[in-house]
Amino acid sequence: MKISTYRFGEIEIDENRIFNFVLPIIGFDKLERFVLLDLNKDNFFKWLQAVDDPALAFPVVSVFSMNLDYSIDLQDNIVELLKIKNVESLLVMNIASIPQDNPQGTTINLLAPLVFNLDEHTAGQVVLSGSGYDISFPLFKKDN
Repeated sequence: MKISTYRFGEIEIDENRIFNFVLPIIGFDKLERFVLLDLNKDNFFKWLQAVDDPALAFPVVSVFSMNLDYSIDLQDNIVELLKIKNVESLLVMNIASIPQDNPQGTTINLLAPLVFNLDEHTAGQVVLSGSGYDISFPLFKKDN
């Protein structure tokens, strides 16, 4: 399947790689279909591209590869909505905010991770209420 994107042009994607967001991304309730793009295998960031909106793509990272003290606890209703049967089928990504004029000021949203069920191709943004995680955690340490 070909999709048009503003950022990457027209790209070919496997329809089996499309995730149905049963828990929408906050502020984008009408968009349900997204695909994870790993366009540069050496790059730390991946892109979450909306299938039905060429202009919408989020840079995402896996904080579990960053040696952070981070864990998520999913409520039973979320496990049910995402059709999670085992943790091995999960992928957790966090949306990054990269300032165009200062990439060193990049932050990641730890409070509301994106949870993907790789087996069922379901996904959703989950707010970790009461977790104490920050919505804009600095990705890079500032030099003093």
